[in-house]
Amino acid sequence: MMFKPTLMMSLMAAALATGTAASAQTVRIGNQGDALSMDPHSLNESLQLSVTGNVYEPLVTRDKDLKLVPALATSWRQTSPTVWRFELRRGVKFHDGKPFTADDVLFSLARGAGEGSDMRSYTNDIKEVRKLGDFTVEIETKAPFPILPDQLSFFYIMSKQWAEENQATRPVDRRKGVENAASFRANGTGPFRLRERQPNVKTSFVRNGSYWGKIEGNVVNVEYTPIGNDSTRVAALLSGQVDVIEPVPVQDVARINASGKARVLQGPELRWIFLGMDQKRDELLNSNVKGKNPFKDKRVRQAFYQAIDINGIQRVVMRGAATPAALLIGPGVNGYDASLDKRLPHDPEAARKLLAEAGYPNGFEVGMNCPNDRYVNDSNICQAVAANLARVGVKVNLQEETKGTYFPKVLRRDTSFYLLGWSPSTYDAHNVLNALIRCVDGKGSGQFNLGAYCNPKVDELTLQIQSETDKPKRDALIKEAFRLHADDIGHLPLHQQALAWGVGGNVTLTQRADNQMPFRYMSVK
Repeated sequence: MMFKPTLMMSLMAAALATGTAASAQTVRIGNQGDALSMDPHSLNESLQLSVTGNVYEPLVTRDKDLKLVPALATSWRQTSPTVWRFELRRGVKFHDGKPFTADDVLFSLARGAGEGSDMRSYTNDIKEVRKLGDFTVEIETKAPFPILPDQLSFFYIMSKQWAEENQATRPVDRRKGVENAASFRANGTGPFRLRERQPNVKTSFVRNGSYWGKIEGNVVNVEYTPIGNDSTRVAALLSGQVDVIEPVPVQDVARINASGKARVLQGPELRWIFLGMDQKRDELLNSNVKGKNPFKDKRVRQAFYQAIDINGIQRVVMRGAATPAALLIGPGVNGYDASLDKRLPHDPEAARKLLAEAGYPNGFEVGMNCPNDRYVNDSNICQAVAANLARVGVKVNLQEETKGTYFPKVLRRDTSFYLLGWSPSTYDAHNVLNALIRCVDGKGSGQFNLGAYCNPKVDELTLQIQSETDKPKRDALIKEAFRLHADDIGHLPLHQQALAWGVGGNVTLTQRADNQMPFRYMSVK
C-alpha cells in the first residue's frame, strides 16, 4: 500500500514526535518496510534478520568484513566428518536475566526445525543435537557438512525458559497468520533490547547495558520507522526527521549527495533478484489456460526469459544501480563461475516463436505476484516485466502488495509467477542450491523453491557439494549444478541489486554487502 505524501508525513510526524527531541545518542532509521515479526524463526528474510539480529544472536556470526567470528559459541571443531562440537560462552544472560546454556541451543534448533518455522533450510541436514554439558553441544549432520558453522551464522538462539513461560515454543507461522508472544516481544542476548513494538508504525530499541561483548558505537537508542513512500522517506532524511534511510530511491542519489545534509553509501549487495514459476500444479492459478500448466514446458520458460529486456530494466528502472545476471549467484559468493554468467539474448521474436511451438501462438494470461516495499524498485521491475511480456502476447495480471501480505501468500505457494530476492547467508553457492533450487521435500530442502522446480541430478550434486572438502572438485560440482539449472530455465534471473543507504552527516555506521545493519557499529556526533 502506497500512502499519499501528505498523509504519510502526518503519520511520520506522530511516529517521530519523540525523535525531534532525541538525545545525541539516538539514531532514527526509516526503512521502506517493517520487520514482520520479532520472532527470529518466523521469516527467513534479510530485513527481519537484520532487525532481530540486534536483539538475538547466533552461535557464530559475521564481523564488519563478513569474516566468521565467535558469538554465543567461543569455538567449534569437527570431531568426525559428520559431528561438530561447539563450546558455548559462559556468563551470558538473556535480557530478562536468565542464564544462557546448552539447553537454549537444543531448544532453538528444535524450534527452528519444527512446524511453522521459516528457518528449516538451515536445519534440514542436521540429524541430531546433543548436550555434552551446560556449555558444550554436538551437532551431528546427515552427511559431512564442512560449512555448518557458516550455515548457522543467521540462526538465532532463544531462551527455552522464556519461550515456555510465554507460550511461544513454536515459531510464528507467517503462512497461517498465527501470532504469539514472540511476535511482539523479544528476549535475546544481543547488544540491544527491544523497548517498544508498534508494527508498521515504530519499533524502538535500547542499548543492553549488561551485554557480554564490546559495543563499538556510542548509540544508546534506536528508533526504527517504516516509511513506504520513496519521496517521503527522502524528505524525512533531508529534513532531519530521520538519520538513516534504506533504500535510497535510485533517482534521488545525486540530490541527497548534493544536499550538504546527508550522503549516500553505495556498494554491491549480495542479493540477486529473480522470477519464479509454478512448475508443479497441473493447472496454473489465475490463468486462462485450463487443464495444463504452460510453465512445465521449457519452451514457455525460455520464451519468458528472452522476452525480458534486462538491459532496459537496468537502464531505465534501476538507473544503472543493478548488474544483469544469468545465475542466482554472482561475484562474492563462493563457487561462482563467471563462464556461466551469460544471459540468453533478449529476443522478442524468438520468444513468440517458442510460445507458438509450445501451443500458445496468441500467448496466454497469467497472474503475477510482486511486493512493492521489499526490494529496490520491486514494483517498477514487475511492471516492466509485464510490459515486456505483453509484447510477445502474454497478458500478465499483476498483483502488487505490501510484503506483509505478499510473503505469507507466496510462502504458501499460492502463486503462479512471482518476484523474489535472495542473499545467501553463508556466502556460499550451497545455500542457494539447498534453499532455492533443490527439490521440495517438506523438511527444509527447497523451502524457498516456491515454484517447485525439481531436477534429481541437481539434488544429487547439491548433496555432493555439501560434503566435498576439495575446493577444485567442489567448484566443479557447483558449476555443473548451476549449468543444469540454467539449461532447464529453472528460474528467470534478473539482476544483482546495489546497496544505497542515506546517512545524515552526524552518523557513522558500517555498510555490509549482505545489507545487515548492526546497531552496535553506529555512532552519532
